[in-house]
Amino acid sequence: MTATDLALSLGLPLEGPPGALTGAAPLESATASELSFVSGEAFFAAGRASNAGCLIAPLGFQPRDSQSVIRSQSPRGTFAQALALLYPERPAVAGIHPSAVIEAGAVIDSQAEIGAFCSVGAGSSVGSQTRFAAGVHVGKDCRIGAHCTLHSGVVIYDRTRVGDRVVLHAGCVVGADGFGFAPQDGKWVKFPQVGYVSIEDDVEIGANSCVDRAALGVTRIGGGTKLDNMVHVGHNCDIGRNVVVAAQTGFSGGVTVGDGAIIGGQVGVGDKARIEAGAVIGSGSGILPSKIVRAGQPQWGTPAQPLREYLKQLAWVRRLARKSGE
Repeated sequence: MTATDLALSLGLPLEGPPGALTGAAPLESATASELSFVSGEAFFAAGRASNAGCLIAPLGFQPRDSQSVIRSQSPRGTFAQALALLYPERPAVAGIHPSAVIEAGAVIDSQAEIGAFCSVGAGSSVGSQTRFAAGVHVGKDCRIGAHCTLHSGVVIYDRTRVGDRVVLHAGCVVGADGFGFAPQDGKWVKFPQVGYVSIEDDVEIGANSCVDRAALGVTRIGGGTKLDNMVHVGHNCDIGRNVVVAAQTGFSGGVTVGDGAIIGGQVGVGDKARIEAGAVIGSGSGILPSKIVRAGQPQWGTPAQPLREYLKQLAWVRRLARKSGE
């Protein structure tokens, strides 16, 4: 691909020579056949010093005379689009591996790829151009949409619904029983988890993450949402659209997260808490059960509170520590 071809595909103008591009690399190590990007003014000098064959850069960047530049108002986002063009995903290779087990009544689209040692339960369906890596298990009465990628070791329990263009990374478990128990006669009695999980279109879930089935009704992951590795979504959670959740965060049962919320790593969310659309929660925060987290300014700490208040409290603690040391 040439720089000209890339710019045309991105719908953006190219300045400079239309050299061939074979890949992408960081500014400091990129070669004349590689693409890189300048994210902002702090990297202008590094961009001008780079040997990259083409740069994606903001409007204010002034390149050397010999540099090719694709101008973008969002260089990082445009670079992500460019990477997808330079490194396209392998399409599904239609067919079912001889070692796979497909139960009677399962429907596999003729353009789907089912890898070695996979299993698909009765009554389940798999859509066109969907790829199963080795060792994927799909239970009974599931729906897996089109153009999905399920990596090795993914386990989908019965009656789960997965939309189109969903990516589930290795070790992901969807539809396991929620943690539901009721006290009776001095013992814990299991509350049967008879609901299901619905994962909407364009969701990506990281390695070793778990999404539990609902006790009753549905656990939902909204369209476009991205969950990092080792995230746990408890039973009956309703995670909105285009939510981003970093690693090791856990949602207790019945949590609601509004569209577009951003949640940092290692956040613990108590049962039936509600996080408003667009809210931002900092890493390591704790959300108490049934708490409503408002949008408007970032929340931080345990229990989570507006960042400004959290920083004030830290300042007071430091002052007290200094005084106690006198």
